Amino acid sequence: MSVPASLRIIREEHAALAAMLRSLLWLIRYGPEEGQRQRFFDTVRAMLFYIDEFPERLHHPKESDLLFPRVAKRAPELLPVIDRLEQDHMKGEQQVRELQHLLLAWEWLGEERREAFVQACERYLGFYLEHMRLEEQEILPAAQRVLEPADWQALDEAFEANRDPLTGHPPGPAYERLFQRILEVAPAPIGLGA
Repeated sequence: MSVPASLRIIREEHAALAAMLRSLLWLIRYGPEEGQRQRFFDTVRAMLFYIDEFPERLHHPKESDLLFPRVAKRAPELLPVIDRLEQDHMKGEQQVRELQHLLLAWEWLGEERREAFVQACERYLGFYLEHMRLEEQEILPAAQRVLEPADWQALDEAFEANRDPLTGHPPGPAYERLFQRILEVAPAPIGLGA
């Protein structure tokens, strides 16, 4: 059986998010260049907004509402893993809010707040990479084994409906400026800057 489109899309989106997170961490460790402080903080804010807007609001609901229930129904032995992943999805949005708050603290209250932001980003990166690893090593192989053609049709349609622009798909008009900003300033492999 060929790899269903939805599994390919999930893996592509995971790779794009991992690259975004690593680029974000590199960028904040490097810090703002002389005379580029506002641009730096605007870019980091844009990257955090992307993390909140795409993975948290568009990618995770498709997993939680469509993929996980289908896998749980046909592979109930994975319920503990699915429960953990669902808890991760619930924690993720709060963690992004914390990062946004810590970034504002660094920007407005000064350099002494930088380390707290860097450490929180490092924790978030570890948390998220482990989350994606668990999905890719436990859930996706099981899904490929147990799901039926009708399941794949529904999943493929849902995942095709809103693709992550960082996987090479054009952003919708509402996101065009955001992604242009990220691409201009973020370090490789996400962007052309730094």
